[in-house]
Formats: sequence, C-alpha cells, structure tokens
Amino acid sequence: MVHERFRKVNTKGRWPNQAIDYDVSLMVRATGRSLFLGGLTGFDLDGKFHGKGDPAAQADQAMKNLKILVEEAGGTLAHVCKVTTYLLRREDREPVYNTVARHLKGVAPCGTGLIISGLAMADMLVEFDVDVVIPG
Repeated sequence: MVHERFRKVNTKGRWPNQAIDYDVSLMVRATGRSLFLGGLTGFDLDGKFHGKGDPAAQADQAMKNLKILVEEAGGTLAHVCKVTTYLLRREDREPVYNTVARHLKGVAPCGTGLIISGLAMADMLVEFDVDVVIPG
C-alpha cells in the first residue's frame, strides 16, 4: 500500500519572517492502519495561531486538530498510541498535561515529555508528535 498523505501543505509563506519552501503533510497513513502526526501546535487547520502566551490553550488547539485529523482517517482518539510532548518551560507541564488528559480521558497512551530550547516560532510553547494505530 502506498502511504496516504493528509492535508499536504507547503510551508512557503505560512510562517511570518521565515522563507522555508518545504512540502509537508499534517498526517501520514502507513500500512493502512498506522497514522503519524507531527507538529501539532496552537495553529488551527486553517493556519491561524491560538493561545499566544498560554500553553494550555495551545495544547487544546493541538488536541482539537488531532481529533479532526484522526477522524478524517477513520479513527478516533481512542486509537492514539503514543504522544510525544515538547515543552519550552518545565512549569508548563501541569497545564499542558491536564489539557491533553481532558482530551484523551480513558485512552492511556504511552508518552514522552521533553523540555527543549526552542520551537519553530517564538510564540509556540508546546508541540506534539502523535502515533495512532486504527485496529483492523
């Protein structure tokens, strides 16, 4: 099976003050059941940024995007297997993880949390990579 790429975009002109010309997909389906999502942030699926200065609001938007994308592929949030969380500030762990927990209540995915020195844009405070497997 050929990989299926969802919501392909080119980054040229997508971010202020950055001239990166790069083709990306918001989600890729491999082997028919595995979904890989990267770069889930405070940007909605139309490219508008939400939650400036508020890591919980950014996490909330990222989880809303996750739900939409996974459902477009025929899955549900119950199929989330792993969440990798990238934070800039250790003190944001509690509001971010509580927000994610609200969206993934009862799912119990495995996860990794990292404190890193920076993300693609200065206003970004959190970013997620998520792996999903739809049973079949």
